Amino acid sequence: VSRDWSSDVCSSDLLQHVGIRTLDPDAMVDFYSNKIGLVVSDRVQDDKGVLRAAFLRADPEHHTVAIFRAPDARLDHMSFDTRDILALRDWADDMGKKRVPIFWGVGRHGPGNDLFFMVKDPDENLLEISTELEVCKPDRPMGIWPNEQWTLNQWGPAIMRS
Repeated sequence: VSRDWSSDVCSSDLLQHVGIRTLDPDAMVDFYSNKIGLVVSDRVQDDKGVLRAAFLRADPEHHTVAIFRAPDARLDHMSFDTRDILALRDWADDMGKKRVPIFWGVGRHGPGNDLFFMVKDPDENLLEISTELEVCKPDRPMGIWPNEQWTLNQWGPAIMRS
């Protein structure tokens, strides 16, 4: 079975960003910003200033790479972009028809301000469907967010990696 990618369900610009779990987010941010050249849009820090997550961009969209402190190093998720909230609803309806349960969401992230939901693939990898990701001006200052559930989902519970 193949999907008609030109349909109204999703956009043609499908892959939006990847999320990575790491034991050392400071090293990862240093690599992606100082070696690769991405720009840090937002940092999530705990009360002691310890980096818990970072969102880096390669173009005007808020993030191309999301980095999360976690007890293991692996892929956290991959995110696919869809054109608007109606298309997000259509994706959710399509998942329901195919009996693929929503694992997390529907919600709104603080950093990036996007609407989203996540499902799991057969190997338990997280797949995010997202829309309305913030578009950043080149001079946008880096944001600092508290490490709390509200930061990662302003509409309800969040997956706290660390």
